[in-house]
Amino acid sequence: MSWLTDPLGYDFVLRALAEVVVMGATCGAIGAYVIVRRLAFIGDAISHAVFPGIVLAYLAGLSIFGGALVAGLITAFGIAVVARGGRIREDAAIGIFFAAAFALGIVLISTRQTFQGDLTGFLIGNLQGVSAGDIAISAAVGLAIIVVLAAVHKELVLVSFDRTLASALGYPVFALDALLLVILTVTIVVSIQAVGIILVLAMLVTPAATARLLVDRFVPMMALGSFLGAAVGTAGYYLSFHLGTASGGTIVLLATAVFLVTFVASPTHGLLGHRLRRHPQHAGTSPTVDPPTGHQHG
Repeated sequence: MSWLTDPLGYDFVLRALAEVVVMGATCGAIGAYVIVRRLAFIGDAISHAVFPGIVLAYLAGLSIFGGALVAGLITAFGIAVVARGGRIREDAAIGIFFAAAFALGIVLISTRQTFQGDLTGFLIGNLQGVSAGDIAISAAVGLAIIVVLAAVHKELVLVSFDRTLASALGYPVFALDALLLVILTVTIVVSIQAVGIILVLAMLVTPAATARLLVDRFVPMMALGSFLGAAVGTAGYYLSFHLGTASGGTIVLLATAVFLVTFVASPTHGLLGHRLRRHPQHAGTSPTVDPPTGHQHG
């Protein structure tokens, strides 16, 4: 029990645990859309594109959160607009904005050597430095994201699984795409304080991908991904505290380990389950599972 209770005597541990629970739950929920919409590459682009916003805000003495958010939103809308016409593929648009934004950040930081160390925390995360104000912002933003997702759940799910049908029914597909990119950007910006730019994508993708191996319906996938994000975040921080390792990296490595175990052992979609269903003894008795791209409306 001391392994669990001793760290709780430190205020910075309590703040870090509160932040990582909020971050993990929020990333796990929005991660379900990242998985089904195949937005992992966009998430990577946005997470790196916020870097010049952080640098500019730092130089101007403005809010780091605000600078990161503005840079992320500009990148997200730039990708959406350029890729909308169809002449430029989405992956090409992502690559262009990703490279340009990160290059801008590097150029800016190279002009002022004195603050390179101060920005390292945004690259690798700094849970120990989380303040009560950071937790309040993360919780408020996380709650707002969940409320928005719940309000437009049916529309976002329809666009995610059948864009042609959504367009035929008159849904504003581009506006819904833009809304999802905004939510993704805000989630990334909020999570940077905890695990950093480099590792934030893993928390968006890995818990949700793990949940996808365990459940077939979309809403349970969101709920389970949110739970897994908070759980591995908490457990990973405890491990980093006792082992003396970087908290962000430890959390992501634990999330990856949970995914790999699930990938092997999941009774429905795991390697072992697949082998059992192919065994003659189980032939014709295994349940039918909807494919990942089927029409699942939660």
